[in-house]
Amino acid sequence: MLHIVEREGIVMKLEENKNIGLQETSFPSKHRRRAGILSTLLMGLGQFYNKDWIKGIFYLLIEVVVIANYAYFRHGLWGIITLGEVPGAHNDHSIVLMIKGIIAILILLIALVIYILNIRDAWSTGKLRDQNQEVPSFRKYIDELWEKSFPYLMLSPAVLGIMFFILLPILFGVFIAFTNYSMPNYIPPKNLVNWVGFTNFINIFKMPMWGDTFFGIAAWNLIFAITATTLNFFGGLLIAILINSKYVRFKRFWRTFYMLPYAVPALISQLIFRNIFNGQFGPLNIALKNWGIIQNNIPWFSHPTVAKITILMVNVWLGFPYFMILMTGTMTSISKEIYEASDIDGASSRQKFSSITLPMVLYSTAPLLIMSFAHNFNNFGLIYFLTDGGPTGKYPAGSGAGATDILISWVYKLTLNNQQYHMASVVSIIIFIVIGSIAAYNFTRTRSFKEDKML
Repeated sequence: MLHIVEREGIVMKLEENKNIGLQETSFPSKHRRRAGILSTLLMGLGQFYNKDWIKGIFYLLIEVVVIANYAYFRHGLWGIITLGEVPGAHNDHSIVLMIKGIIAILILLIALVIYILNIRDAWSTGKLRDQNQEVPSFRKYIDELWEKSFPYLMLSPAVLGIMFFILLPILFGVFIAFTNYSMPNYIPPKNLVNWVGFTNFINIFKMPMWGDTFFGIAAWNLIFAITATTLNFFGGLLIAILINSKYVRFKRFWRTFYMLPYAVPALISQLIFRNIFNGQFGPLNIALKNWGIIQNNIPWFSHPTVAKITILMVNVWLGFPYFMILMTGTMTSISKEIYEASDIDGASSRQKFSSITLPMVLYSTAPLLIMSFAHNFNNFGLIYFLTDGGPTGKYPAGSGAGATDILISWVYKLTLNNQQYHMASVVSIIIFIVIGSIAAYNFTRTRSFKEDKML
């Protein structure tokens, strides 16, 4: 009997919802359609039809401003398509035209968003009229907008800033990769820059000068990033374990002491190490000679293999305190009851480390480990201020690369020294694709990300 009553109640509820839906769809739609069509033809016209005068004036003024600047948008789009037609100091400048074109596109995208909002607003107000509901006054509309769209209003200035101060340079760098912007024949205003499609991407893999250099630097870059991140991680973990040992006293002193390499600005440390490892006049070689350990100077920066090992040692010195601080905080937050329970079960120190400490540390630091890999992959300062990418001679002279250069330092040399802007842009795009793909893949596989997604 109870099931029958429940079933009848469900049926009645469905019929009631169906009737409500029929009532909603039975309203005429002439006002919403007319308002939407009018706002599609001219911004603000649908608002005028709905007697929403202030909003109508606002949207109409925006369209007037866009139409009044038609010549600017037309010239901007023409410039980014053609990159100019007449070279010369007082004629077309391809790079300026490209930047103006990107700005024109971004502004038109903003105008397009406002245009769509204008149609939606006219449609929704017309819908209220079709349902014989009162059209809210402008003051009430502002109050509802402030209440419901407050986050969007506060985020809008940041969005505009990102578009013109971050997105614009990114788009400019991407577009340069599809041009022949380089010395000596394609530097404005003397010469025009041309679109070349994917030719640069093909050349960087096929041409011996670019291909051999790119693959050689990319291999060392990947080895450096993985090795540096691994050494920093386990170096910090080792120091954190030693400091947190029950046999070590004055833990705060040791934590502060080992934090000093991280507290000193990296640039200062890199310049100091550059002098210490100087092959001829460095104090390290002089001390080793005086102690009778070596007879000849060690080529810390003049031999490719030795220079790479030196870079890794310096990077460990600069990077391990960061992980030591993170892991010390994580290890102190692990409940002591877990270790006490493992002692009762007879677990050894190695078992407690592998089953309790390491999983807990990895759970908390895995996302930061990925960030550290991305940082080391683009660790321009370490390479530039320590070795300047040298020693040279391993790669063709026209490439401008040295034995210890990583991709980002090679990009710097391509732009500043060789003025090969198109190839530098290609390498930058490849760096972004590699780092973005690896970081996104590994980050989405971490436990912290999966649990956050479940929430």
